[in-house]
Amino acid sequence: MKGLVIKNTGSWYSVRTTDGQTIESKIKGNFRLKGIRSTNPVAVGDHVDIAVNAEGTAFITSIDERRNYIIRKSSNLSKQSHIIAANVDQAFLVVTVNYPETSTTFIDRFLASAEAYRVPVVLVFNKRDLLDEEELHIQEMMMTLYDTIGYQCVSVSAATGEGVDQLVAMLHGKVTLLSGNSGVGKSTLINQILPDANLRTAEISDAHNTGTHTTTFSEMLPIKSNEKGEIGEGWIIDTPGIKGFGTFDMEPTELTSYFREIFQFSKDCKFGNCTHTHEPNCAVLKALENHYIAASRYQSYLSMLHDKDENKYREAF
Repeated sequence: MKGLVIKNTGSWYSVRTTDGQTIESKIKGNFRLKGIRSTNPVAVGDHVDIAVNAEGTAFITSIDERRNYIIRKSSNLSKQSHIIAANVDQAFLVVTVNYPETSTTFIDRFLASAEAYRVPVVLVFNKRDLLDEEELHIQEMMMTLYDTIGYQCVSVSAATGEGVDQLVAMLHGKVTLLSGNSGVGKSTLINQILPDANLRTAEISDAHNTGTHTTTFSEMLPIKSNEKGEIGEGWIIDTPGIKGFGTFDMEPTELTSYFREIFQFSKDCKFGNCTHTHEPNCAVLKALENHYIAASRYQSYLSMLHDKDENKYREAF
C-alpha cells in the first residue's frame, strides 16, 4: 500500500495512504537507505510502501526515490545526518533580527544546503512589530542583501498578522517546509495561516534571548481551500527549531556554486580549482575587496570550507 509520511515522532511514523487513511507505522530494524547514514532514514514528506498487519499498524517496507530534501548534520552524531524533510517545493526560513537574533551564518548555511538539493527558499523576517528603529534598519539592510543575491524576502509579524497574506499567496498547491531557530515564531505563523492548527507557542527567555522548543516532532499540516478560495490545496511541514546547521560533503570547488554571488565572480578566477582564500588573481577576493560580495557571506563561505574534514557524504537517494 502506498502512502505519504506526514508525521515523525521518533519511533513511529504517521502515513497517509492514497485512500485517505492515516496508519501508524514503524520501520524494520534492518531498514536502511543505501549510502545515507542518517538518524532518521525515513523523513516527513517521503512517499513509502507499507504492509499493514492484523493490529492495524504497519511496517514501512520501501521508500520512493526523493526528488530533493533538506539535510543537516545530526546535533549529537557528527558523522551522521538528520533529514529535515523530503520532496518539498519550497522552504520558508523564518528569521528574526532580534528576540532572538538569527545569525547570518545560520541563514547562509541553510541557503547553501538548499541550493545543493535544489530547494527554493523564501526568507521570512518575523517580529517586525517588536523592532525599534535601529533594528528595523538592520532588517532592511539584511533584506536588501539577500534580495540582491536573488532570494525573495518577506517582512511579517506573525503576532499581528501583518504581511502574512503575502505568504499565504505562495502556498497554493505546494509542499512548503517551515524552518528556523527555536523561538523565531514558526508556530505563531502557522496559527495565523491555519487557525485550526492550534500549535503551542512559548515566550522568549529574557535572560538569554533564546527560544524554547515548542514543536518536538516534524509534521505535515494540510492546507485546504477556505470559504473564499484564497488558499489552495497544499501542505506546510512544521519542524522543531534548530540551533545550528552543519553541512555535508561540500568540496571547496563545489561549495562555491552554492553561494550564488561567489559563483558568478568565480568564473573569472585564474585557476579553475580556486578556493578563493589566497590564490593569485582570484576574482572572488577582488569582488570582496570592492564590496560586491558581502563580508558576512564570505565569512559564512569560509566557515563551511572548514566543515569538509568531517567524513561527510551525499550518496543522495
